[in-house]
Amino acid sequence: MFVINSATGFYQHVHNRSITESCARALFGLLFGLPLAYAIFSLVPSDTSHRDLLTLVAMAAVAAVMVHRVYAAHSGTQARLRSRILIFGTGPAARTVANTLRASDPLAQIVGYYAGPNEEQHEVPAAEIINDGANLTEAALRHNVDEIVVALSERRGGSMPLRQLLDCKLSGVRVVDIATHFEKTLAQINIKHVNAGWLVFGDGFSQGMARAAVKRVCDVIFAALILAVSWPVMLATALLIRLESRGPVLYRQERIGLNGVPFKVIKFRSMRTDAEKDGKPRWATKNDDRVTRVGRFIRKVRIDELPQLFNVLGGEMSMVGPRPERQFFVDELTTKIPYYAVRHSVKPGVTGWAQVRYEYGSTIEDSVEKLQYDLYYVKNHSLFLDLLIMLETVAVVLTGKGAR
Repeated sequence: MFVINSATGFYQHVHNRSITESCARALFGLLFGLPLAYAIFSLVPSDTSHRDLLTLVAMAAVAAVMVHRVYAAHSGTQARLRSRILIFGTGPAARTVANTLRASDPLAQIVGYYAGPNEEQHEVPAAEIINDGANLTEAALRHNVDEIVVALSERRGGSMPLRQLLDCKLSGVRVVDIATHFEKTLAQINIKHVNAGWLVFGDGFSQGMARAAVKRVCDVIFAALILAVSWPVMLATALLIRLESRGPVLYRQERIGLNGVPFKVIKFRSMRTDAEKDGKPRWATKNDDRVTRVGRFIRKVRIDELPQLFNVLGGEMSMVGPRPERQFFVDELTTKIPYYAVRHSVKPGVTGWAQVRYEYGSTIEDSVEKLQYDLYYVKNHSLFLDLLIMLETVAVVLTGKGAR
């Protein structure tokens, strides 16, 4: 139920979600939860007393969980769970932290800002700056702070009161830096506020052989199952492409994979055969005039990606991972975006964290935003996160949202 609720978006804080949308998400979750509960409790031995009643109660419990999630999302009782956050800093970094908190977490309550020793110019409301003469530890305890986000614009020259921050931590107040704040709040690694030391000495980036073996087994199982179910759709798509325009049904293009090794990705052709007749690579845009009518539909519902399942079976791709790019764009982005090459430390995927978290984009700025989600995935990838991304991909396909 936790996985299903996560995939349907119940655990995402959204200010303006209507009761109708929450009910729709609950019904979508029930489509998975009820059959799953029935299947699990049907495994109870047939001679067990009241087996049918147990199964019925389990399905009713699933429905009750969904009803409770809808109630919790629209009740005022969540105010008791508000986190009281003190932002240590008053510069542009502090302002950015406050903006992301207000946009992403309505339960967070910013109690104020505490200026660093070397911060003279403030970019936050003066009325919200705590300047009552108390040191950082006293201010945190006086205002019942649950968490301190360190967002200093300048962290050299003794501007970091480490002893006071340690005292706060010993008093039960969480202390996080700005990079950890973005990772926790937005599920991304903000490259503007991260350094190589944070990446090297922090947690994550586990690439063990056991994890790779489990991921490979899951990739083969899921790819085979999806191919077994989707082959009629793939056959119909091939026929439609052939009827609409001359040229090959499948499209093979060199992309960059694990450790920078190139491979040929397989997709259904969605563009005209002369899409790049001048030989110059171009970004695919949202309303690209090179896309055919059939191509426009299959790109919207992601059918054009289905042949990549053969890349998964061949070991060149995974079901979940950063989307593979062409060498031309990789060379360009590597020189312009810090840590871009880190995404090549795992296999590229048919779907990914950036694809379910970020809207369609085809510029350098969009690539930066998507990279921040890719870095989060590379740092935190696990079997659970893979399952969550695959479930959210289903929602993306059904709504037509997300990136390519």
